Amino acid sequence: MKKVLSIALASTIILTALGATTANTVDAATTVDSTHVTVEKGDTYKSIAAENNTTVSALEQANGRTVGGFDLIYPGETITLPSATSNTTSTDTTTQAAATTATASTQSTTTATTGTSQGTFKISFYDPAVLGSSMGYSGVAANLSVFPKGTQLKITLADGTVMYRTVNDTGTFANSNSQQLDVAMPSSSIPSYGVTTASVEVIS
Repeated sequence: MKKVLSIALASTIILTALGATTANTVDAATTVDSTHVTVEKGDTYKSIAAENNTTVSALEQANGRTVGGFDLIYPGETITLPSATSNTTSTDTTTQAAATTATASTQSTTTATTGTSQGTFKISFYDPAVLGSSMGYSGVAANLSVFPKGTQLKITLADGTVMYRTVNDTGTFANSNSQQLDVAMPSSSIPSYGVTTASVEVIS
């Protein structure tokens, strides 16, 4: 009888632990606003899609990814939800136009203009953790006279890979070259080619 009770108790503990783990995984992504979430450790496009009642393919399309492709995401990265790209009501259009006007006027002294392509840039990669920085992998180092801190960029690499990064630093190379960006990325994920080119667009 004691053996049966011990087995039942052990089963209950295991099921409770599994339930807690599942809950932590589902709730991992942090909501930024109604149309964006921030990636937390353990997140995948599948878990984010499930948490936000959408599909992986819709999430891929909303973030400029190849549908059915390999979706590599990092903690701290901001993911756009499909509702952000599919909602086209007149209210949203008016709000977006007002935000664009306000942003353009505050950036009138820089070469970065909201909503326009910034051309082709040289792209290199670095791991902030290796340099002793705790900035994470959602950032990019740039010449701050071109892209002020906080500027959100859409970076489309020469091989078609699309990344979204926020300018949070300037490095030796980027600071001295207005047409270069240094993209934060874990050492294990940095492409073997090391340096490439990309078309860059300011999204906010």
